[in-house]
Amino acid sequence: MPPATSITDNSGNVWTLSGGSVYRNGAKAGDTYNVTLVLFYGGNIYHQGTGGQFYEWTGSGWVSCNDPRLGGTSADGTALPDSPYIIDKVGAIWTLSNGVVYRNGATVSETYNVSLVLWYGGKIWHCGTGGQFYVNTDVAGQWLPCSDPRIAIAPAPGMFYGMNGHFDYAYTPQQLVSILKAMGCTSYRVGCTNDSTQLNAVIGLAQAFQSAGMTLVVLINQGVYDANNNLLNGESAAYSQGYAVAQAIANALKPYGVTIYECGNELTRQNATVLNFSYAGTKASDFNNANWPVMRGVMRGMIDGVKSVQSNAQCGINFCVADIGASDALWDGMQPDGSGGYPTVRWDITTWHNYEVYGDAFDVGTDGAGPGFDLPTYCKARYGVPFIISEWNTGPEQTEAYRANYITSQLGEFYQNRKTHNIQAVMYYVLDSGDATYGIILNGNPLNPSYSAFTSFTSGHPDN
Repeated sequence: MPPATSITDNSGNVWTLSGGSVYRNGAKAGDTYNVTLVLFYGGNIYHQGTGGQFYEWTGSGWVSCNDPRLGGTSADGTALPDSPYIIDKVGAIWTLSNGVVYRNGATVSETYNVSLVLWYGGKIWHCGTGGQFYVNTDVAGQWLPCSDPRIAIAPAPGMFYGMNGHFDYAYTPQQLVSILKAMGCTSYRVGCTNDSTQLNAVIGLAQAFQSAGMTLVVLINQGVYDANNNLLNGESAAYSQGYAVAQAIANALKPYGVTIYECGNELTRQNATVLNFSYAGTKASDFNNANWPVMRGVMRGMIDGVKSVQSNAQCGINFCVADIGASDALWDGMQPDGSGGYPTVRWDITTWHNYEVYGDAFDVGTDGAGPGFDLPTYCKARYGVPFIISEWNTGPEQTEAYRANYITSQLGEFYQNRKTHNIQAVMYYVLDSGDATYGIILNGNPLNPSYSAFTSFTSGHPDN
């Protein structure tokens, strides 16, 4: 109304509009003024003022909302100008007019000659007449360059089913090869430093894996701290430390066919690097600006150290939770405070840890716990390299029955998306944890039903 003179809702309440105010059963319904429309839609009462904003009645007051007739969140793949508008997960309305992108009627940074606005994977993307895509994200300029996120990319098969382990297992390298083959695994991730004990153990693994035709992914376990647990002294010192350790490891492993190195483990999630561990990491400002150069330096050093020995090796950088704020800043040579022009960190593989507590990788939460977005799609479009989930599992407190169901559901999701999201491998953590927390075997004996769930899936879903 108007044109109706009254509305009767599903509870029999009579709503009227008089003098720009809304009345319920003859009494004013909250504080309303300049109301031009009262709407009964989907069983709820709404009103709109002269400013165009809609409000929904909660039973005791009004909350702002969109016009309910527009519908809820737009379907994935909705595009402008084919559709007149896009509604994202927070209810913002996106439109395109004369080549300029608008959100809730306001321009979104500086856009021009835009021919396509796309809602895909929980993110807004746009493309101009020149063909370059951009994604809307939490940076000062609001847009970052990328490729078309809809393009399906399939990595080379052969290492999709992976497992994590440790250099100091009591199992012999040959026993590990046999155990992994029985599970349907073709790749194995193990970490080490340039310490001779650790490195010699990994050399033994590399020899066995090379003979078996399996892939060994080596985590270079260099952090941002020195041997005394003090933060490395600046970017240059961090670079030198990372370079020396990585070069020594690559030199030792090159003869045995190791070509994939993960340069650092959860470096964005150290006391020195993240401001608050509860942050999702989607903003660069979630990270420590003062210590950022040390982390950047050690990452750059590890990559360059490996490449100095094996120019064709693939180097990955590891992230956690929803740390695209960190990955974007490193990729583009930015500091968490938004300043730029610093050395870039460019990797050959994006690696990520995705434990259940972090959320579904294909709908992972942003800062503030929502809304979610498709992390592998984002990384595929932004960085253009394969994606490896180098650790995944549920929590240590879960029962084996729960863990088995989780393994089946997660492997199903990973497998379904591997050829569209450029997912090269998913590496379960861990083979043997020495107890019944994370491990899938214990002292060589399967932990069921988790073990059976894993092997049943791999046997029924070939890595092809």
